[in-house]
Amino acid sequence: MRIGLDVMGGDFAPKATVLGAIYAKEELSCEDNIVLFGNEVAIRQVLEENNASPDMFEIIHTEEVIDMHDKPIKALAKKKDASLTVGFQYLKEGKIDTFASAGSTGAMLVGAMYSVGVMEGVLRPCLVALLPKEKGGVTALVDVGVNPDAKPEVLSQFGLLGSNYAKCALGIENPKVGLINIGEEEEKGNQQSQAAHQLMKGEKSYNFVGNVEPTEIFKNNVDVVVCDGFTGNLILKHTEAFARVFAKRGLIDDYVRRFNYEIYGGLPLLGANAVVIIGHGVSNEKAIKSMILQSRDIYNSRITEKLREALIKQEDNLCQK
Repeated sequence: MRIGLDVMGGDFAPKATVLGAIYAKEELSCEDNIVLFGNEVAIRQVLEENNASPDMFEIIHTEEVIDMHDKPIKALAKKKDASLTVGFQYLKEGKIDTFASAGSTGAMLVGAMYSVGVMEGVLRPCLVALLPKEKGGVTALVDVGVNPDAKPEVLSQFGLLGSNYAKCALGIENPKVGLINIGEEEEKGNQQSQAAHQLMKGEKSYNFVGNVEPTEIFKNNVDVVVCDGFTGNLILKHTEAFARVFAKRGLIDDYVRRFNYEIYGGLPLLGANAVVIIGHGVSNEKAIKSMILQSRDIYNSRITEKLREALIKQEDNLCQK
């Protein structure tokens, strides 16, 4: 397979991204190739400084960079020779199988929408984050930033997307799906949550277990937690902040270490017509390495094909009602 990486994306690019690619290459099979998009001079300089041969990678030279301050739609339209723009063009044309970047989340979302697009039947794509459970394993939190406002039918579909991600990528046979709320009772929450609960309760395409409070994310009672992107992003950043506070105070054990974003690498964009991974802006070389390996694993899990199958099956079930 061919794994695309935006070398110019992230606060510590290109050094961290190229180093991450070097480290990842050591764990990939000879059949897996990394395609680097970015300034070739800068890429070769980092490779030379680390005694790595340019022959390890395919380098696609680009002159421009889309940064965090650029407006995504305008930047993608004007910066035709940006690493992120060219990377998505390669993904669209099938010249790479996956594409990952630690650059602008907004630009990555827009780039995916305008290049490979979303699967037929997907109302809104979403980002999934993995949060560690106390007794092992992880909980998939969907959505964590793409959809600050999500209608009840969108939240219900997040349950389907998250459930199939948990099956394919995490190996959970029958994932338990919960809806984030301020209480477990069915009547709790705002109008959005109550309406979403009714839709999810009647859904047969995944195992809905009801409302869950945020504390349940870290227990073993649920595998997928659904929420709008505003709530999910707050939960994600809140847990990251607490993990950093614990680390600074020396309150570290094996469980706290599992909150380190470097382990997970990036966030998959569920619903896109290809494997797209969005990394943390502060990704170092370890996080970039994890993001590349995650790209491989998600592609090999055939998550894209299986999501399409699940959406078709869900549509067939609706037609039969």
